[in-house]
Amino acid sequence: MKSTILTGDRPTGKLHLGHYVGSLAARVKFQHDHRQFVMLADTQALTDNAENPEKVRENILEVALDYLAVGIDPNVTTIFIQSLVQAIPELTMYFLNLVTWNRLKHNPTVKLEIQQKGFGEEVPAGFMVYPVNQAADITIFKANLVPVGEDQLPVIEQAVELVRKFNRTYKTEILVEPKAYIPPIARLPGVDGKAKMSKSLGNAIYLSDSVDEVSKKVKSMYTDPGHLRVEDPGKVEGNPVFTYLDAFAHDKAKVAELKEHYQRGGLGDSVVKKYLLENLLAFLEPIRKRREELAKDPKHVMEILHRGTEVARQVADHTLKEVRGAMGINYFKS
Repeated sequence: MKSTILTGDRPTGKLHLGHYVGSLAARVKFQHDHRQFVMLADTQALTDNAENPEKVRENILEVALDYLAVGIDPNVTTIFIQSLVQAIPELTMYFLNLVTWNRLKHNPTVKLEIQQKGFGEEVPAGFMVYPVNQAADITIFKANLVPVGEDQLPVIEQAVELVRKFNRTYKTEILVEPKAYIPPIARLPGVDGKAKMSKSLGNAIYLSDSVDEVSKKVKSMYTDPGHLRVEDPGKVEGNPVFTYLDAFAHDKAKVAELKEHYQRGGLGDSVVKKYLLENLLAFLEPIRKRREELAKDPKHVMEILHRGTEVARQVADHTLKEVRGAMGINYFKS
């Protein structure tokens, strides 16, 4: 049987190269051999953007354009808007009754994101429980494979806990335990050398960036701070330029040669960056052109989302009907 995949993104901005290596590439790869649902997670985006819903609304189209531009095919992948699938919040509520507040507070992913966002003691309750909402997203579609970065593994672990607790409590096997799929390169560092490329940190190369924007960002990219002169030996490990080459350069032998030369000395950062820029522009050009063409007809893109959301609703409603039956709250059986 085909695996079922659930994945998605918070529509708070255009997608970048980190999104591509972290999950978009896997979605394009898997979509013809798996049943795939891709979610525009607007409900989750509102957990820390409640006072700016227009930001979320505007980025629904932007993220959808990125999806289609990289090759996610709506004929084989169901692309949908989270908030319009009403079965998800209902299952979230049932799950909330099966998890303790203490467990939520100690989720490593949530703790890290609270720190990064600087909430302090003013953490929105919706933000604290979003891993439960994510568990509902996954299980309402009975997804058994979820492409994620390593930082999201605790969320998948919590989803597994909730599935087991639900099935055990209600003596059923309706819900499916998901497994994480971590791509070969699960995370890209930011161009500033920080551990993660992020919209909020302003250190990203976007899929829609112009040639000039990409060039400017690559030229300013952090490298080995100890590589002060061309003749100095340089470090490859932890050097973002080489991490990006590993992800996007097709000529692996050339990359290996550059690494060896850089490590022994005699190779300047500008030469390596030039080679990286050539590869990034070759990768991004067809995506950017496809995106520009799609952006000319936003109504068509929104219609794709409308159709996908209707499909997602039908699947989710069927699972919810089973959930209610297992819990014994299907009061008016039909």
